[in-house]
Amino acid sequence: MKQIALDIGLASGPSLRNFLAGPNLAALEHLVLWSGYEKRSPVPTYLWGESGSGKSHLLRAVFAQLQEQGSPVGWLDATLSEPPAFQENWRVVLLDDVHLYTAVQQQAAFNWFVNATSPQDGQQRWVLASGKVPPSDLQLREDLRTRLGWGHIFHLQVLSESERRAVLRQNADERGIFLSDEVMDFMLNRFSRDLGSLVQLLDQLDGYALQTQRAITIPLLKSMLEDNP
Repeated sequence: MKQIALDIGLASGPSLRNFLAGPNLAALEHLVLWSGYEKRSPVPTYLWGESGSGKSHLLRAVFAQLQEQGSPVGWLDATLSEPPAFQENWRVVLLDDVHLYTAVQQQAAFNWFVNATSPQDGQQRWVLASGKVPPSDLQLREDLRTRLGWGHIFHLQVLSESERRAVLRQNADERGIFLSDEVMDFMLNRFSRDLGSLVQLLDQLDGYALQTQRAITIPLLKSMLEDNP
């Protein structure tokens, strides 16, 4: 099974509108509620689930929506080796993939969490975090782990094959491209089931089709992979 490298930045397009909830509707509704209000949730939220369940999509979608609202946000993931100090103007703190945090990142996350939930200025801030396992199983410092398990907790489920098909179809329609059942079968059977990787593959395939001025077919997909090993 070939794994397609995933390289998505915060401005790459995840939104709450284009998230196919499937069995994760309760989590989506919760995020829509609290990211849409100027008044933030008084208790933190933690999302957990295996790779491909949509955790990072949802955090990046919330980030994008808050930016659209003009709300300053603190963002921390495992790629940020030197996290900044907590900023008083932040209205929300987002902590992605906490199970991967180093000791330095855990210290920063704990500091951000305490400052957000015990504000000196009386301004309530929302903490939204994600991890691969439930809080009780996180291999993190105890004071951070217990705080992550304090509020709302949602277990995200990986979408079924039919639901992944619906997401790919939706993404293809949004790009204005035709994705045949044969190409979709090939993508789902030959590549990672991780939805983010599949969407990234579709994005690469769309660009390659435009570059080569060819329709999206299985031979085109094979040609792209040969040209970009």
